[in-house]
Amino acid sequence: MPKRAPNPKGLPVPTLPLDQDLDRAAAHWLAHLEDNLNRSPDTISAYARDVRQLLDFLERRLGYRACLADLDRLDTKTIRAFLADRRRTGVESRSLARTLSALRTFFRWLDVSGLVSNGAVGRIKSPKVGHCIPKPLTVEGAAAVIGVAEDDRADWIGARDTAVLLLLYGSGLRISEALGIAVRDAPLPGRDVLRIRGKGDKERMVPVLPVTQRAVARYLDLVPFVLAPEDALFRGEKGGALSPRLIQLAMQHLRDALQLPDTATPHALRHSFATHLLAAGADLRQIQELLGHASLSTTQVYTEVDRERLLAVYDAAHPRA
Repeated sequence: MPKRAPNPKGLPVPTLPLDQDLDRAAAHWLAHLEDNLNRSPDTISAYARDVRQLLDFLERRLGYRACLADLDRLDTKTIRAFLADRRRTGVESRSLARTLSALRTFFRWLDVSGLVSNGAVGRIKSPKVGHCIPKPLTVEGAAAVIGVAEDDRADWIGARDTAVLLLLYGSGLRISEALGIAVRDAPLPGRDVLRIRGKGDKERMVPVLPVTQRAVARYLDLVPFVLAPEDALFRGEKGGALSPRLIQLAMQHLRDALQLPDTATPHALRHSFATHLLAAGADLRQIQELLGHASLSTTQVYTEVDRERLLAVYDAAHPRA
């Protein structure tokens, strides 16, 4: 496998285990996604994985590792066979649609770069994806998660996890946004607003509750490492930047302790933030701004969540329901 090449921002760019011309093209494409399109590291990794899976499939068919000339000859029949092969392994429509989106992005870049001109991927229709409604926690469930996390925060790691979870639920942050906060921007007491740069490099202002400010201050009092202003605020056990996986594991522990459903993930706290605001009378436009959604239609899905909640209350409470 070729070594990862550093990009101008100093972050490792994932590379694909391809041969020669296609290897170089893929590495340049991935760097383009990060440097010019501001795609998140998670998106870049997912796109790299999607393209690698196509090339693994082609290798099994061709008997050798594909090159640019093979991509130039790729037809719709082969792409459909690849998607069907992925579905047989249990991949669902939403993931297949994401895979197709990655391939379209890759082939468009190859075309613009003058390397491959093949419109076959663009002629494939995306799989139908079912309407996915966010699954927030109840107000009581969210309060219980934060309450148990606060009870467990005797050491600096517990204080750290509590601060992160409060940022997800109290400010509606994505986990990547919370973990991307620098020490110099730490929301300490007196700083009740955070400037967040989210998806698509879109910047927004989010409020920070006093309880969150106190939790962050407690974490900084306990963290055993010397942190420079430009360092990531939240640190792992050995002092490196905190991995999202550790917050997911912390949430899993809380989920088991509180007997919450499997849908009670860190991202569900962000869903809960939006849903509980809407239920309390917040305007959709305001919630859109707080979440950093580019389109109001993305935020409108929470009206359906609130509608389901209201109907459930009605069915439980109305004597003739």
